[in-house]
Amino acid sequence: MKKLLKIAATMLLAFSAWSAMVFLAFGEGWFRSPITQLPEPAAFVEAAVEMADRTSLGNLTMVVIEDGEIVGSHYQSKGDPVGPDSRFQVASLSKWLTAWGVMKLVEEGRLDLDTPMNTYLTRWQLPDGPFDEDGVTIRRLLSHTAGLGDGLGYDGFASAEEVQSLEQSLSRARDASPNAAGSVAVTSEPGSEWNYSGGGYTLLQLVVEEVSGQSFAAYMKEAVFDPLAMDDTSFNHSDAAQRGDVAENFDPAGQAEPFRHYTALAASSLFTTAEDMARFVAAQAPGQENPVLSEATRAQMRVPHGRELGADIWGLGTMLYVENGLGDFIIGHDGDNEPAINSAVRLDPETGDGIVILETGTPLLATELAGEWVFWKTGNVDFLMFSLAIEEMLIWILGGAIFLIVLAIVWVRRSWPQTLIDR
Repeated sequence: MKKLLKIAATMLLAFSAWSAMVFLAFGEGWFRSPITQLPEPAAFVEAAVEMADRTSLGNLTMVVIEDGEIVGSHYQSKGDPVGPDSRFQVASLSKWLTAWGVMKLVEEGRLDLDTPMNTYLTRWQLPDGPFDEDGVTIRRLLSHTAGLGDGLGYDGFASAEEVQSLEQSLSRARDASPNAAGSVAVTSEPGSEWNYSGGGYTLLQLVVEEVSGQSFAAYMKEAVFDPLAMDDTSFNHSDAAQRGDVAENFDPAGQAEPFRHYTALAASSLFTTAEDMARFVAAQAPGQENPVLSEATRAQMRVPHGRELGADIWGLGTMLYVENGLGDFIIGHDGDNEPAINSAVRLDPETGDGIVILETGTPLLATELAGEWVFWKTGNVDFLMFSLAIEEMLIWILGGAIFLIVLAIVWVRRSWPQTLIDR
């Protein structure tokens, strides 16, 4: 019996060591190679274009930025041509821009990050529940740590006539994505955990309207987009449609997908271009004058607030993808609305280097290209790429478990006579 227990303990220890090694190997990129071994941006662009040409099923725009300047670009289309000024609906990338609008109000002293959010609201209030709603603050809404359990995810509406009011959507979003609760309420202790909440950004949309006295789209244009000369960026769906320069959405089967209409503009429905997002990235480069937010505020947005799988992943409105080796993070945001939309932006705020990819038709192509850029730049795997590899990691771990089980059986059989004597 002692020998059997020893074998079991040894196998358990070996399995734990194997699982940890697999986790570390994927996290550190031991078996990955950068998309190109050459350090020049032109080499990365060439390799990324090759990858996009192999896999893109719809429309794509990509801009690569060094020291705040565009050094490479690529545009490809399935239908009508797209270019630097083609507008894309960019899903949750909207949240990063929304956070800038919110932080502008903080800089102006019209919002406080740690005041209970209900203080600012007259049109709607969080429903009473078992947790203290006063723990829901602007800081926690921005960082997805407010304890909201909505699980949103918005699918949008087929027509403008179907769009709910903000108050109706917060009470129960009719366009909630599958398996989402859809009602914005506090379901865990505020500040206790990170839990992604699209509803939290719809709540911030309402806060902006209440405090500014403007529609959300009008405020964002005045406070963020106009100062940054982002003339082709808007939360106004009808304005985007009237311009006629919106890139078509395609699904993975190559079928055109109509644009959806949203109540949750702040969370899901920014229209922008690769060129405008390049301006947004460049405005955050070192030494650049920024007419919207001070460097101190932008640095505050990069302070970690949310953790997953042992890593810092979220600041105030921005994702923290990986440490940049210079005491800071590669930051940005992604957007992904099935089946048609994927967008990704990465920025190293210490150097002004970045990448913008807006695309439709190919699930996660923008996220994967942006992840390749991060690995090429830093040699580190960003947390989204790590998350996408979890299924593969589990396969490796399962394979190791099967091998260890077989090894244990062989060991037991070979030592079985002695085991009987020991008993």
